[in-house]
Amino acid sequence: MNHRIRVHDIDVKIFIEDIAKSLKLVPEEDANEICVRIPEKIGFGFIKATCFDYGLGVLEFNFLLKQELILEYEKGSVHPLKLLFNRESTITHKFEDIDEMHEIDLLENVITSSTPQNNHIFIFPTNTSISLFSIEINRKLFEEKISEFLTEMDEDLMKLFRDVNGTQIFYSKGFYGLDIAKFIEEFMECELVDFMKTVYQEGKAYEILTFQLQHYLKGIDDEGINTVLNKATLEKIEKAAKIIENELDRMDNIVVLAKRVGLNQTNLQRGFKKLYKTSVNQYIKNFRIEKAKELLETTDLNITQISYKIGINSRSYFSKLFKEKYGLSPRDFYQHIRKSTS
Repeated sequence: MNHRIRVHDIDVKIFIEDIAKSLKLVPEEDANEICVRIPEKIGFGFIKATCFDYGLGVLEFNFLLKQELILEYEKGSVHPLKLLFNRESTITHKFEDIDEMHEIDLLENVITSSTPQNNHIFIFPTNTSISLFSIEINRKLFEEKISEFLTEMDEDLMKLFRDVNGTQIFYSKGFYGLDIAKFIEEFMECELVDFMKTVYQEGKAYEILTFQLQHYLKGIDDEGINTVLNKATLEKIEKAAKIIENELDRMDNIVVLAKRVGLNQTNLQRGFKKLYKTSVNQYIKNFRIEKAKELLETTDLNITQISYKIGINSRSYFSKLFKEKYGLSPRDFYQHIRKSTS
């Protein structure tokens, strides 16, 4: 059994209002946010929209369903350009009148636009946690914001943003990095209110948009090597980062670390560059010094003990790295913290 809802997709507010109307509910509104709660008969959770200027909006889908939910988008309308980020279970997408089905898995990103004749259809499965974050751009309104930059924009992006009447179908899928995942969490968990919340979330939306467009353009790196990570490789890179964090005092060399997670050294380095924007060695060094700062702030360990705990046997080398990062020696930082506390 499934539940079908037909929605207009001109902007995110109308999208939520159509869902609420179909479910015979009154949406909750607060400033620039509008939200509809999933009724108990079909599941639980919510779909929320946040509206910004120049046709920019964000949709958050967070729910678990008892019935399959199918969202069918109205024909005849120019739908927004969508940047989708799947944070949980697999969902399915297709264009109406086109047979091909697209599965969007955990940590996958899709940039897509439809035509007024081949509108979107999204299918959300039952009994599985759904968490989808989508940046929605009305290109006709957004053109005013970016018009002076269009002539200098990358040719691929220029075509995408200049298609304000939705004449071309577009669908591009890849994986998104932990940097974008972090920005999405910061957007969703914002505890500010009123004007400050709006400004903060709008900034985060543009940050996510900017980073993802950069990832899209840099799918092929300077050496012509595909740097979009598949799911299995992504999990191994994250596992390597966890090993570094948990075994800081006895950290193996990079070759051993790569073998432990099932990658060769080159792919491990490339993965860290992609996800963390740094080399493995630099990641280890940064984490060691950040951990040292935390230990100085929260424990009574002396500097020599902390140095060994983060895997640096030379106290002078530890002091050099710490001062490079924080501008104070570990001893001066320790005394400053104790003075502030007292």
